[in-house]
Formats: sequence, C-alpha cells, structure tokens
Amino acid sequence: MVKASKGRMHRRSRVLGRNTRKKDVTVVEKIKTLEVGTKVQLVPNAKFEDFPHPRYAGRVGKVIRKQGNAYVVELQDGGVKKKFITTAIHLKSC
Repeated sequence: MVKASKGRMHRRSRVLGRNTRKKDVTVVEKIKTLEVGTKVQLVPNAKFEDFPHPRYAGRVGKVIRKQGNAYVVELQDGGVKKKFITTAIHLKSC
C-alpha cells in the first residue's frame, strides 16, 4: 500500500525548531516595511512556506529591491553573491 503524502512542509517545523501552532507572528510583523539598502538577517519562520533554505538561517544580507509583497535580499555565500526572494516575516533588521 502506498503512503499518503503529508504535504510539502512535513517535518520542516521540527528541523527549524519551531512550533507551528504557536501564535508567534503579530500583525505588525506581517505588514512591516523595509527600505532598500537596509541590512537584514534571514530568520526563517516555519509557520510560513516562502522562507529560504535553512542553511542560510542567521546570515546577514542587504535588501536590493521590493518585488510585490516580498523583498529581494542579496548575501555573500563564500565568494558568490546569492539573491533570495522572501517576505518580511522571515527578515529581521540589523
């Protein structure tokens, strides 16, 4: 018998060490705005799906531009510059 899929986020919250049932996101965090050029830290919130890979958790980058409701963040990974598109819920100002 084939096992049923439990969804894309199955086991993800355990890996990130977050309780997805806990109400830890306020309205202010959802609607916060960031200026272009601001330094931000990638802090993934397991409650929402649009976060970058957990490997980049805690890294500091720079906001390049706003793209819809999300932000494009550029950070240095070794000698390579990488760009991530994520919402403000996963970003913390430095």
